[in-house]
Amino acid sequence: MALKATIFKAELQVSDMDRAYYASHSLTLARHPSETDERMMVRLLAFALNADAALEFGRGISANDEPDLVKKDLTGEIELWIDVGLPDERDVRKACGRAERVTVYLYGRGAGLWWGQNAPGLARHENLSVVEIPQAVSIALAKLAARNMALNCSIQEGQFWLADAGTSVHAEPVVLKQ
Repeated sequence: MALKATIFKAELQVSDMDRAYYASHSLTLARHPSETDERMMVRLLAFALNADAALEFGRGISANDEPDLVKKDLTGEIELWIDVGLPDERDVRKACGRAERVTVYLYGRGAGLWWGQNAPGLARHENLSVVEIPQAVSIALAKLAARNMALNCSIQEGQFWLADAGTSVHAEPVVLKQ
């Protein structure tokens, strides 16, 4: 018998002073049985950092050629493709051909090694951004995971603060490629 996804609900308040974006989002996150709290929370952070009414969660781990988050225009063209983790370089190159902009959020202890191996092959893609979430930060984010979350995210000068009622995580993501 196949295991089913675990459903998480998040009420996310985003105050992005860098983009003058202020909104509340009621989100439903389906966590695949093989997905960790750490990865799920980095997906949630990626949503907060790129928050928009048109931004949606993809099918995630269960769909190989789909983004973790996607923003489409009214014609169905992909404006923003977001991958989380350490995706295959070939998949990132393919995404760069399909979307106007692509952002990869790296996290975990293999992030530096992944970037070192893939940077030369990805350098020519002008529509690609690569951002590293430091390992200590992604671990701290995982501690915020709960089946029902009420989170506030403030973004200013490239730094973020993600907090629930008792815990706050503050960091500045490392931009490896803009």
